[in-house]
Amino acid sequence: MANYFKTMDSPIGVLMLGSDEWQLKSITFNAEYIGNGSYIPDILITAQKQLEEYFSGSRQIFDLSMNPEGTEFQKSVWKKVAAVSYGATKSYLEIAYEVKSENSSRAVGMANGKNPLPIIIPCHRIIGQNGKLTGYAGGLERKKWLLLHEQNHSLSKRLF
Repeated sequence: MANYFKTMDSPIGVLMLGSDEWQLKSITFNAEYIGNGSYIPDILITAQKQLEEYFSGSRQIFDLSMNPEGTEFQKSVWKKVAAVSYGATKSYLEIAYEVKSENSSRAVGMANGKNPLPIIIPCHRIIGQNGKLTGYAGGLERKKWLLLHEQNHSLSKRLF
């Protein structure tokens, strides 16, 4: 459970970051500004810095201590989702095969929806088998923005 919180502005709205003393625990969309406490753990400062770098296009991989809370199945899905490269996408069905749950793309979608660390564990990179954008806890407009942002920045990295 997160004990400390920090809000930050981003191109997709205000984000609230939550942590314990050492590990990032949550990122919440549509956050209200809260007064940041008198003590903010280093992990929240580092997470904000890395997210700012991501949004500026200068960071593609996050290097943060984190411990998302979930079931073993959810954690197995999140581990596979975390392995999807910047600028790439995979389908729910592909992730279902990777977690040895071939008939459970819906269960993968449910686990993806419970991801407490969106952007860091890039659940926005998981799409429908037909290539369509489906479900995202932050809303489809944010999912679309994140995917386009990554495509634009991964293309510029390849060109220059």
